Amino acid sequence: MKSKLAFRRVLLKLSGEVFGSEKKSVDFEKINKIASIIQKVRENTKVEMAIVIGAGNILRGRDVEGTKVDHAVADQIGMLGTVINALALQEEIERLGNNTRVMSAIPINPLCELFIRRRALRHIEKERVVILAGGTGNPYFTTDSAAALRAVELRCDVLLKASNVDGVYEQDPKKNLTAKKIDFIDYQTALEKGVQVMDNTAFALCQIKHMPIIVFQFNEENLEKILYGEKIGTLVSDKKL
Repeated sequence: MKSKLAFRRVLLKLSGEVFGSEKKSVDFEKINKIASIIQKVRENTKVEMAIVIGAGNILRGRDVEGTKVDHAVADQIGMLGTVINALALQEEIERLGNNTRVMSAIPINPLCELFIRRRALRHIEKERVVILAGGTGNPYFTTDSAAALRAVELRCDVLLKASNVDGVYEQDPKKNLTAKKIDFIDYQTALEKGVQVMDNTAFALCQIKHMPIIVFQFNEENLEKILYGEKIGTLVSDKKL
């Protein structure tokens, strides 16, 4: 492993599914494991980190497709779900000794700070983990889009998309056991092929702003190796790093 970090400031995107289980929509035992990984990696590397939270364990707008529920209302419920997950993650991270700030795109003053870019940058500079909730604050935009937006706004070096698989595959590896993993794919090809890892809005913003995306299987070893420049998962960028 290299002694010098390849990335000093990262945006970590966590899906809401990792916060829940079959028995509990918010499973603190699972969240504690996530917090422990973050705590150990930051302790080892001193990396600056912001985290965008999803709410797939609670509700997403696409869950109501085909029903009479207004999609915008479902998205608003999902945005509030991300705040629930963010507060749960904050509790676990702080109990392990890290300083955090939860910042929401939706004003919820008694629970967390409103996202203000300059204030978020200041928190990062003070070595706090900034947990970003509320998506973009608007319906019809996914938390992937929020992750791309915040990564650019906060001047991150890379967007790390945590996954339950070890990267992007040419075909669904669950359906085709011989499917090959893609180590590198450029933005335009990802858009044209409709790679279902992040939505097209997120891909397009990252392409315009040259924000590299690394899709990887989330665990302590992989996260730390990526920070030191090892080739883990799938890189989506305009060029190889």
